[in-house]
Amino acid sequence: MSNESVIVEASAPLDLRLSDPELETAREHITDFIQSTVDGAGADGAVLGLSGGIDSTLTAHLAVDALGADRVHGLVMPSEVNTADNMSDAERVARDLGIDYDVIDIGPIYDAFVEAFPGDTTATDIETDPLRTAAGNVRVRIRAVLNYFVANAEGRVVLGTGNRSETLTGYFTKYGDGAVDCHPIGNLYKQQVRQLADHLGVEEDLVTKTPSAEMWTGQTDETEMGLGYDTLDAILALHVDGPLSKSATIRHLDVTADQVERVVELYERSRHKRSMPPAPEPLHL
Repeated sequence: MSNESVIVEASAPLDLRLSDPELETAREHITDFIQSTVDGAGADGAVLGLSGGIDSTLTAHLAVDALGADRVHGLVMPSEVNTADNMSDAERVARDLGIDYDVIDIGPIYDAFVEAFPGDTTATDIETDPLRTAAGNVRVRIRAVLNYFVANAEGRVVLGTGNRSETLTGYFTKYGDGAVDCHPIGNLYKQQVRQLADHLGVEEDLVTKTPSAEMWTGQTDETEMGLGYDTLDAILALHVDGPLSKSATIRHLDVTADQVERVVELYERSRHKRSMPPAPEPLHL
């Protein structure tokens, strides 16, 4: 295993790392889940998007562990806002694992959506909120459609790559990266994602890479959310998932009230993303 500082920053408010036996248990639990999901669907294997980030990288490793390389198909789907390094890392992961993968440039598809958008918009408009966020979500949803296009054509399931930290804060696109058949690492906090990836031998530069959804040029997860993942994980574990009150969480973690309130706001505002679309209560006629 790599040096512990790779996995948890010195300033991390809470150490959520698993023990070595727990890591093995988690690996077996997730690989069994992937295998049972694929077998239960009567599918031939799995498809997943590869971004070059740690979440998709770990999911790919676990999928190969569960199914074998020949039953996993990776899709690398760059656009003009994706860095060449990230796309190169995505291809490196596929090659290292020995899985089949395809590179699909989503730029022309995205351009067609922008052209079809009603009203007069300029390139400057698209780079300004709220259009920038809307446009970023279009890119993510295009990838979801392509994932399912390939999965349906090949008789496979779509594996999600979201972790628990993202799910609880709504840091995913509804009907985009949230549109999948299952989330293998969906119960791991980001800190644990890094740790399990390190445990499985994922290269250190991928484990420690700055997380970015790359919805637009220069975007990073932590800047957009307003706090780092280690702080986010700690507040989620003790306050949102855990029993501590806001004041007890502040005292225990030595975080600010604003940080706790920010996490709670993200959790509450994204509640709709974690549920099926609502319908009225049934009428008893």
